[in-house]
Amino acid sequence: MDDVRTILDQLIRARGEDYASLSRFIGRNPAYIQQFIRRGSPKRLAEQDRARLARYLGVGEDVLGAPATSPALQSDLCMVPILHVEASAGPGAFAEGEAARAHMAFDRRWLRTLTHTPDKLSIISVRGDSMQPLLAEGDDILVDQGDAADQLRDGVYVLRIDDALLVKRLALNPATGGISIRSDNPAYPAWDECAPSDIHVIGRVVWAGGRMA
Repeated sequence: MDDVRTILDQLIRARGEDYASLSRFIGRNPAYIQQFIRRGSPKRLAEQDRARLARYLGVGEDVLGAPATSPALQSDLCMVPILHVEASAGPGAFAEGEAARAHMAFDRRWLRTLTHTPDKLSIISVRGDSMQPLLAEGDDILVDQGDAADQLRDGVYVLRIDDALLVKRLALNPATGGISIRSDNPAYPAWDECAPSDIHVIGRVVWAGGRMA
């Protein structure tokens, strides 16, 4: 059970949440989750609390102490790594083998509606407002590294330019072969007719999620 408390604490921190808000989310007093994690009271999460937290945090209930799921159900889940990097403005890295700070479980069949390569997905956070209203500060995005430069088409991608990671909208000019790099926020500049060889495409953004205001 100590492992469950540690895992829950890590998931909360990875999502940028706090104990009190999640306690209220499941209909408990603001100190409920803190007492569960720090004091071991209650000894285990109530079934309905565990189910709501698991859905919200994107993990299986067994991660939070439910009886282990059957091997068949486990095989239907894809654990996507959450990387400790940000994209939109400023320095960042997206190295091969980047250590995951946590994982989020997704139904593999649902992921296959987004990509043909679910095992090449990673989750990173958005920083800045350059892609508002589509993406806001702190949003989590699913980046498909199996859908990158060799399949480039119009859409939203994570790029590396010099030492910065950017999430931008790309548009291809079929006449010239050039690529336009744009932000959804009109306050930011655009770059037109960039040569494909000058752009390091990390992967395509296939899904985004964030906290409700």
